[in-house]
Amino acid sequence: MKHFKVLLASVITMTILSCGGGTSNQPANAKGFANIENELKSEFGESAYYTDIMISHDDRMGNIVSLTVTDAPETMKMGQWNLLQNNWTQSSEVMLEVPDGTQAKDFMFQLDDNINLTTVGQLIEQSSKKLTEEKSIENPKLYTALVKFPKNGDASKMEYAINLKPENGGTTFRFYYTLSGELVKMDY
Repeated sequence: MKHFKVLLASVITMTILSCGGGTSNQPANAKGFANIENELKSEFGESAYYTDIMISHDDRMGNIVSLTVTDAPETMKMGQWNLLQNNWTQSSEVMLEVPDGTQAKDFMFQLDDNINLTTVGQLIEQSSKKLTEEKSIENPKLYTALVKFPKNGDASKMEYAINLKPENGGTTFRFYYTLSGELVKMDY
């Protein structure tokens, strides 16, 4: 009987997690994006290297995560992956080409204290507030959030890019931030 209760509790927990607690349903804020980062680390490992991570949101599909990742940068092989409705699929495999005298990891980043999705979530909240205050746009929604390493390898030029739209569609408002969270520019 004890084993049956443990099995039943496990089935109930898995059902609850699969029906609403997944990455697709995470809110576009610091806590939600921290959960998405935890999912990435669970899927690809704590020490994975990325060249880009894009999170977009669709009202019907939820959050869609697209990224390019490797756990062995020295191989110069990376996988392009998509997370759609809590299912990971690899869309392609790519080979990096880097200039002589450089290493592949010089063109990649890891999720850590300096670059993280919690900060992206905080910046989405900050950008939404700015749109509401300055443009009187109520309830702006995440369109896309992007973390991408510059193609020229200059890590100092790395930015967070956040695109928001009004709740009922319309103009896309673009925000660009330094890794420390300073607003570089906003345009539309």
